[in-house]
Amino acid sequence: MMEPKCVRELLAGVEPLSFRRMFGGWGVYRDGRMFGLIADGELYLKVDGETEATFAAAGGEPFVFEMKDGRRAVMRYRRLPPEAQDDPDAAAGWARLAI
Repeated sequence: MMEPKCVRELLAGVEPLSFRRMFGGWGVYRDGRMFGLIADGELYLKVDGETEATFAAAGGEPFVFEMKDGRRAVMRYRRLPPEAQDDPDAAAGWARLAI
């Protein structure tokens, strides 16, 4: 289960990090810019038009949540790929893509 302490250890290669509570989870920041979020015990990293396919190809599932009206919203965040979840060097590489 990811929480700020675990994420800080996993992403030590991209310090300094800060965390802010949001919507039952945490925003992950570097230099005042949010590049990740912790939700439902998972770390998601921000993607854009250039990086989304790379995250998807590595197994990074999109962050999806249900809105009050029942619709599902897909955000521009992808779960940290499985092979990086226990590998600080790999996780830092993915975080640099998000940053």
